[in-house]
Amino acid sequence: MKDAAAGGPPAPAGATASPQPVSTKPAPKPVTAKPTPPPSPPGQPLANPPAIVKAVYFTGWSAGLRRRVDYLVDLHKTTAINAVVIDVKDYSGNLSYSVSAPEARRYGAVRVMIRDFDGLVNRLHHEGIYVIARLTVFQDPVLAEARPDLAVHRVSKLPKEKRGPLTADSLWRDRKGLAWIDPASRPAWEYVVTIARDALAHGADELNFDYVRFPSDGDLNEMYFPNWDGKTPKHEVIRKFFGYLRKQLAGARLSGDLFGLATVNDDDLGIGQVIEDAYGTFDAVCPMVYPSHYAHKFLGFPNPAQHPYEVVNYSMKEARSRLEDFSRPKPAAAKGDGAAAPEAEVKAARLRPWIQDFNLGAKYDAAMVKAEIKAVEDALGDRFAGYMVWAPSNVYTRQALVESPTGTETAETHTSAGAAH
Repeated sequence: MKDAAAGGPPAPAGATASPQPVSTKPAPKPVTAKPTPPPSPPGQPLANPPAIVKAVYFTGWSAGLRRRVDYLVDLHKTTAINAVVIDVKDYSGNLSYSVSAPEARRYGAVRVMIRDFDGLVNRLHHEGIYVIARLTVFQDPVLAEARPDLAVHRVSKLPKEKRGPLTADSLWRDRKGLAWIDPASRPAWEYVVTIARDALAHGADELNFDYVRFPSDGDLNEMYFPNWDGKTPKHEVIRKFFGYLRKQLAGARLSGDLFGLATVNDDDLGIGQVIEDAYGTFDAVCPMVYPSHYAHKFLGFPNPAQHPYEVVNYSMKEARSRLEDFSRPKPAAAKGDGAAAPEAEVKAARLRPWIQDFNLGAKYDAAMVKAEIKAVEDALGDRFAGYMVWAPSNVYTRQALVESPTGTETAETHTSAGAAH
């Protein structure tokens, strides 16, 4: 687009230019483009990763289409977005690019949606976009079909004596018809780590783990776990998996997704998720604080989805308080005549929540999405580490992601915006 300050088309030859009136208005400030960071070598992480990550989610299919990647780059150039979360292993258990792991091919998990993963990562890095590889973990129909010995089964479909190998015929499925892996299945842990290492080798800057839990819907009473003993608390199984990830992927940037209610509940929600278990393992803990996913009467609201600021702000304040308690040095127990030195402060995760940009329970326009972002900023204060925006369509409300001048927005503004919908 031509700069309007250039004066438009030139005057016809021989014409005498008319004197132009002198404007008393100050000249508009030029728009400053985001600086382009130095390119990273192929297969290497971004040279200068952002301190505060502001990401949008992309499926493998979106990331494999040039026009969708062009859209992402434009979003980065015109808004605050500086990162993208890309499905590497999605909800179906399929892998988005040609992962080199032999077992992935043997299980039939490779479904090439991104033909040139290296080229994609290199382009995004060239544009200064931080690349987060997302891996769903225990919801995995592909692995369950290929390795029934690792999966959750339906009690009523099992042989009475439970002898002989397990088969896919007895797989337990959730309400969407998707099969799950028993979270205590160690070979499944190894499989996930193999895929994670492959993504790192292609230059992914961070690994994001989702569905790191026991199943939450469907006929839960019918579930049979071939590897979980049923006695070990579920959250201990999940905590051990967290520790396994950190040990096997030492030095990598890791983030983990949790239910939004994990910020406010003291129990494991029946799925094994306790937020403190994640705080000591991940670089970023990402509670999914979608207001539409909170129950009727949460905080007294008949429809929490209509109150994005209040729901998100409350959840993240609780998460911050628990993080501060977790990080605080604990006094050591006294030994003999003298007391041992207190423990050092625990190096804990940063909080970077998922927020919604989709209509469920209420229409999420720019004001509603902005309300969520402001709620996160207000709740975390100096601990603000960014956010990740989820839209199943992978199309985002651009107006909500444009940063406003500092000091022009208040919590009260966003509260009323949320209440108006």
